Amino acid sequence: MNPPVTDSPAASAIPLSLLDRALTRTGVPDATILTEVVERARAAEDLGFHGFWVAEHHAVPGIAGSAPTVLAAAIAGATSRMRVGTGGIMVPAHPPFIIAEAIAVLTALHPDRLDWGLGASLGFTSAVRRVLLQSDDAADRFGDDVTRILEALGGASPVTLRPEPTTPARLHVLTGGARLPLAAGSGLGAVVGGPSIHPPEDAAAPRRGRSDHSGLADYRRTFRPSAHCPVPRVTVSVPVVVADTPEAARHLALPEAWATALSRSTGSFDPLRPAEELDVTRLTRQQAARVERALAQTVHGTPEQVQERLTAIVRWTGADELLLTGGVSDPAGGAHSDRLLASLRVEA
Repeated sequence: MNPPVTDSPAASAIPLSLLDRALTRTGVPDATILTEVVERARAAEDLGFHGFWVAEHHAVPGIAGSAPTVLAAAIAGATSRMRVGTGGIMVPAHPPFIIAEAIAVLTALHPDRLDWGLGASLGFTSAVRRVLLQSDDAADRFGDDVTRILEALGGASPVTLRPEPTTPARLHVLTGGARLPLAAGSGLGAVVGGPSIHPPEDAAAPRRGRSDHSGLADYRRTFRPSAHCPVPRVTVSVPVVVADTPEAARHLALPEAWATALSRSTGSFDPLRPAEELDVTRLTRQQAARVERALAQTVHGTPEQVQERLTAIVRWTGADELLLTGGVSDPAGGAHSDRLLASLRVEA
């Protein structure tokens, strides 16, 4: 569990949750990766994390997590206390009523434990979009599809949802910022990631209790309460890797940064390779720059360094919860990173 605060009795600790995208590793079967995700969730509960989320990606060589509702069900069944979430269900890949059914079923089985993140991303390639029966403008209907999900969960669908919901599900909109007005107007939580969550270099030192992120300030100001989210709730998603030294943390973070950067050139996010095999000097100048940018957007370092950066992010965004993501090719290093993360106390 996170250690008690000793120097500021009035300060509040921000809940820390993990997002595992089930990134694959070279030479490891996808089935093993999914088993490891469930095992990691069990360990995360023992370490005292607030929640554990999973994601949805289709036909991506480097990601085994394609069905978040199925994987969330496995994790909820393998744990008993922490929250379980989807980060998220990609709405354009499913009929809205089917999404509402999945939410209703798992909420009935695990009441008051689930967080439902709803995203608008399309298939990674045109071939994937074709097999998902997605048109190129499917994301443009995201707002209407979310409304249909809410109608089904609220008993306003043309047909009756089964099982009939008895407990409101906690719903969130995944966004880099552009869909914050939708979240506010629909009375849903917001899961925010991307460059905007990091304070600008020229920003004043963040102050406790105040958010300077204008988009999130507008979200809170215009929020309309709902049964799914009675008050504004901001979850900030940020990639994080922790190690005993800055060098070890960079080494651990490099494989995902490498895969992310090269996917921009190749169009394929590939399985993570061991860091020892990666030589940035063999990349093109553009690829090397992309690797460095990916590393810069990853909070990595010693526990003290990571806690300082996460605190700055929380005070910049006013986050109610941190959703910590990031894949590694070294399972032992990843487990050590989780243990170090669980020992942090990030204060609002």
